[in-house]
Amino acid sequence: MRVVAGVARSLKLCAPEGMDTRPTSDRTKETLFNVLQDELPDCNFLDLFSGSGAIGIEALSRGAKRAVFVENSKTALACIENNLEHTKFVDKSLVLRQDVFVSLQFLEFKETFDVVFMDPPYNKELEQRVLEYLTMSSIITQDTLIVVEAALNTDFSYLSSLGYEIIKEKKYKNNKHVFIQKGER
Repeated sequence: MRVVAGVARSLKLCAPEGMDTRPTSDRTKETLFNVLQDELPDCNFLDLFSGSGAIGIEALSRGAKRAVFVENSKTALACIENNLEHTKFVDKSLVLRQDVFVSLQFLEFKETFDVVFMDPPYNKELEQRVLEYLTMSSIITQDTLIVVEAALNTDFSYLSSLGYEIIKEKKYKNNKHVFIQKGER
């Protein structure tokens, strides 16, 4: 696994061992960031369920101003910190070592994010719980782009009832990225 593009291009990243995390392949990451490229310059990026931190680090490499990483696995946290030091992005980062929902509450009225990326464990409906929380949260705006990495069979039919709309969907062999924003009111 490596940084695909930007100032830290080609630097190798470590990934936690075991089956608890699913590192995004370089090819999938490249496709994701081709869609995100216009959103990244000077953006405030939130990486939920960060795993190795590769997505937030890629955002920083491609011009994000700041990234906040949220992860509660000790092994994954060690990787994130190692990867941030290796890529020299420690000063542009905040790593929250806690549950996603505790972190979201901590960030209320302190931060606003331009892009929120989440890659929760599949088939546990955690993405739905996060999206429900964000509907009334101060950390996103009408213009915030939310990207969910999910299993191909993940149902997002509830989005309109929460006030969201799907902007784009990219399907891959084993998963998909769903690009979401608050709908027009």
